[in-house]
Amino acid sequence: MKRIVQFFRESYAELRKVSWPSREEVGNSTRIVLISVALIALALGFVDFVFFQAIDLIF
Repeated sequence: MKRIVQFFRESYAELRKVSWPSREEVGNSTRIVLISVALIALALGFVDFVFFQAIDLIF
C-alpha cells in the first residue's frame, strides 16, 4: 500500500512540473488541426474523384 501512495505522490509532483498550455493556445492548436484535416480530406477526395473518373474512362 505504501508503494501505491508513493506512486501517486510522485505522479502529482511530476504533473505540477508540466508546462500546461493556455486556453488560447489550445484553441489555436485545435483550429489548426481542424483546418488541416479539412484540407487533407478535400485533397484526398479530389484525388479519389480523379482516379474514379480515369478508371471509368478506361473501363
